[in-house]
Amino acid sequence: MDKDEFLLKRIRELANLSYQRDIVTFTDFLNLNEQNMLASLKLHQMGVEVKLFGGYEHAERQMAAFFPGGLGFSWDYPIDCLKIEPKALRFSEELGHRDYLGALLNLGVDRSVVGDILIKDKEAWFFCLHKMSDFFIENLIRVKHTTVLVSRVEQAEEIPEPEFEMINGTCASVRLDALIGLAFQTSRSSMVSFIESGLVFVNGKLITSNGYEPKEGDIISVRSKGRFIYDGVSRQTKKGRLGVRIRKYV
Repeated sequence: MDKDEFLLKRIRELANLSYQRDIVTFTDFLNLNEQNMLASLKLHQMGVEVKLFGGYEHAERQMAAFFPGGLGFSWDYPIDCLKIEPKALRFSEELGHRDYLGALLNLGVDRSVVGDILIKDKEAWFFCLHKMSDFFIENLIRVKHTTVLVSRVEQAEEIPEPEFEMINGTCASVRLDALIGLAFQTSRSSMVSFIESGLVFVNGKLITSNGYEPKEGDIISVRSKGRFIYDGVSRQTKKGRLGVRIRKYV
């Protein structure tokens, strides 16, 4: 059984357990491809509903909750947000997403127990399974050469809003390959292979057609590249090209 087959089997088991015992069950954090696989299953035919959440609005990595229709009690996702800050600010390095993720995975945990990582200045916030919080607080003491402290975030207001780089440019038409090329400052043709290889998602849905036309407000994610929000057409040039606006997550 390969990894995808095992995930689908596990999802069906969780859905069935929710229905049989009238309880809420949860997956670990799912990446975009796994979320797309989940969406392909018709779990409503099993008598359960599905909701996704990653700890904050528009999270990329999300946890699926399965619950029977008409459930008579409220519930929360078993997700915690932890803050990483340098122990001595003056001696801290400039750290990126890869540095923080590498430090977490070097503790021997699976990627599925960690959700999104948000970075602002020299601090980071990351989402994890509730059952893993104490482990990370006790064991994550260094990111690269920077000694860090990890604490639990108690108030949602403490979590920073995502930051964006504003990008304005022109394209002949609002096609997926053109927008991706503009967002990541590369040629449209070089992005075709990403799309055809199943690495591009629009609002969490896998898209494999480079001619797909996103709608204003769509969130476009490219694995290994990043993600951005398409903000629509702002103008038309004298040569008939379309001026478009993009907000790329940083």
